[in-house]
Amino acid sequence: MAAAALASAASPTLAQDTAATDSRVEAFAKLPYWPGYWVSEQYAHTTIGGFAPPREAGSEAAPIVRLNGFDAPWNEEGKRRQAEAARTRGGRKAMGWGYPMMMDAATPVQFVITPEEALIVNAYGETRHIYTDGRPMPAEEDMWPTVWGTSIGHWEGDTLVIETVQVQMPYAYFHGAPSLSEEARYIERIHLDGDRLVNEFTIEDPVTLSEPWKVTINQVREEAFDRMIQMDFSNDRTGSENGVNTIEPPSEGQ
Repeated sequence: MAAAALASAASPTLAQDTAATDSRVEAFAKLPYWPGYWVSEQYAHTTIGGFAPPREAGSEAAPIVRLNGFDAPWNEEGKRRQAEAARTRGGRKAMGWGYPMMMDAATPVQFVITPEEALIVNAYGETRHIYTDGRPMPAEEDMWPTVWGTSIGHWEGDTLVIETVQVQMPYAYFHGAPSLSEEARYIERIHLDGDRLVNEFTIEDPVTLSEPWKVTINQVREEAFDRMIQMDFSNDRTGSENGVNTIEPPSEGQ
């Protein structure tokens, strides 16, 4: 009798747990699944030395499109910033990729998709949190600029739509990034098209752009990776001499 009473008392909790599990499984089943490790198409098969294979003459591959801003619709302030960036680029070293350049890189990114948020992680430990749980964009006074900005997203079918704001001066983190201001607003629409992830960007910046900048970045799976490897900066020996990057001799223990 006691055992029957205990079983009877426990059954509502078990039923609730089963219902919660079923609901969770159903929620995941509605989401896309983008396994693998993705790199910008133009950088696929880049060697450890940092060189991408040459494109074959007459290749039918999509034309090279970059997020570095060389062809962005800059206004006068944007042109001034780009010129200054070009002047100092040779002697700069990168702290990492940052946003938006981590979405246009030879460094692989991995997509971890859950009902509440999508995580985009690269090999430098950089992580974007895109919240898809229905929350609104935080009020301006509750945000501050960061290298990866603040991102709110939602799903339109199998397309992940992301709004990102408060990105801290991209060029200050990575010398190859566009010279956008912290007032820039980024809209991404990411969907799987065959073997490619297509990311359609629309970027607005009243400080540096004369009109919205639209650019599409294709990402493909880099089959050489079987797991995400996190890079270690402890052996960084990049120096600078007369504005040009140099490789410093190793110190003891390196």
